[in-house]
Amino acid sequence: MTPWMRCHWGEEDVWFLFEVDTEGRVTRQSELEGPGLTPIAAASLVEWQRACAAGRLGDYDNRFGLTAELPVPEWEGHDPQPLTRDEFEEVWEAARRRIAARPS
Repeated sequence: MTPWMRCHWGEEDVWFLFEVDTEGRVTRQSELEGPGLTPIAAASLVEWQRACAAGRLGDYDNRFGLTAELPVPEWEGHDPQPLTRDEFEEVWEAARRRIAARPS
């Protein structure tokens, strides 16, 4: 399994881009919506865990979203397409900048 991939959810016109660990768990996830590919999420599992431990999970979720909970091999109905690390990083960094710049 490639450690970077993307899937499209046609019903909502959302692209999901994932970075996964060796066990298939999502470690970082970006979501881009609509024809303009507007970033709506850019979540990191490590950041989510830190926010949870600090009692700030709601703030983190509202700003950056969440990562998928199920490991990729357990997904049904998705056809992941491989990405390179550079392709993932380009989208990740742009999404993070745009989401972080939004007023809280």
